[in-house]
Amino acid sequence: MSRAQLTRTGILRMALGGGGADPLLPAEGGGGRRAPFLLRALRIAVVVCLYWFTSIAMVFLNKYLLDSPSLRLDAPLFVTFFQCALTAALCLGLSLGAACGPPCAGLPTLRLDPKVSRSVLPLSAVFIGMVTSNNLCLKHVGVAFYNVGRSLTTVFNVLLSYLLLKQTTSLYALLACGVIIGGFWLGVDQEGAEGTLSWTGIFFGILASLCVSLNAIYTKKVLPVVDGSIWRLTFYNNVNACVLFFPLMVLLGEFRTLYHFDKLGSPSFWGMMTLGGVFGFAIGYVTGLQIKFTSPLTHNVSGTAKACAQTVLAVIYFEETKSFLWWTSNLMVLGGSFAYTWVKGLEMRKVQEDPNVKSGERNETGV
Repeated sequence: MSRAQLTRTGILRMALGGGGADPLLPAEGGGGRRAPFLLRALRIAVVVCLYWFTSIAMVFLNKYLLDSPSLRLDAPLFVTFFQCALTAALCLGLSLGAACGPPCAGLPTLRLDPKVSRSVLPLSAVFIGMVTSNNLCLKHVGVAFYNVGRSLTTVFNVLLSYLLLKQTTSLYALLACGVIIGGFWLGVDQEGAEGTLSWTGIFFGILASLCVSLNAIYTKKVLPVVDGSIWRLTFYNNVNACVLFFPLMVLLGEFRTLYHFDKLGSPSFWGMMTLGGVFGFAIGYVTGLQIKFTSPLTHNVSGTAKACAQTVLAVIYFEETKSFLWWTSNLMVLGGSFAYTWVKGLEMRKVQEDPNVKSGERNETGV
């Protein structure tokens, strides 16, 4: 999996891209007539637009909740905790609605098993690091720089694949990683030149990139514990995260911050919190839709293009002025990510077409 826009539903995205059928997603054609080209093209366009809208809206909503001058809420862990709790509640609600028929029919029944919960705990620790560092990076850097700030996921994927899985990477893929690293450092340099650099944000961006890669590896290890059900894993992961967030919030004094927060009783505040959580949950579903109606390669290309659009929108919305080199750093990151996705796609196709390659090796190539 290449550089993804991961949030608390990052596990759901990876699994949908990895293959298992999802009861919430439309079944792929099997024997019926294919829809006319115009209808299929329109459906793909709608799904891609829905993915773009959901993903971009989620980032802007989280930025508002984490760092809005009008809100002035310095409790990033609480925001993340609430969204994890809402994700768990939505999973449970969809499971309870399974008896009502489509579109919920086929969802597994969810119940909390302490033994399974303990088995998922190592992944949950990585998951907490991922969602927390993502949100802290977004809190300390602008939306326009957010894409560059956490752009090293692809690089960590390659590094961890070699260190933990002993998988080598082709020269062209390594060159693409080099372009991403160059774009990252140029972006850091330009943020410093403009006086908007936050080393705290950079630190959490790098940590987020590392945790995203580790999350993908641990997810593959833990999936058999929940019988390969991504919905069960999402449920257990978010329930565990809610429990683990409590001592962290106490340690960092966020309950005291909430006690003095003047908008704690505001319906508009809770409306924005709920909306942010719903968008965070929905991104996994619309990502799955995009992969179903296109392909994993097209999804990654769409994600790269979406990141570009998100950056431009952020610069316009916040009325920022950026230098030529700053834009160059973004183009390097986006171009490197696109090139890596394209190279891995060609390599996977070559492996799939080679009859001498074992099925296990084909699976490894897609990691």
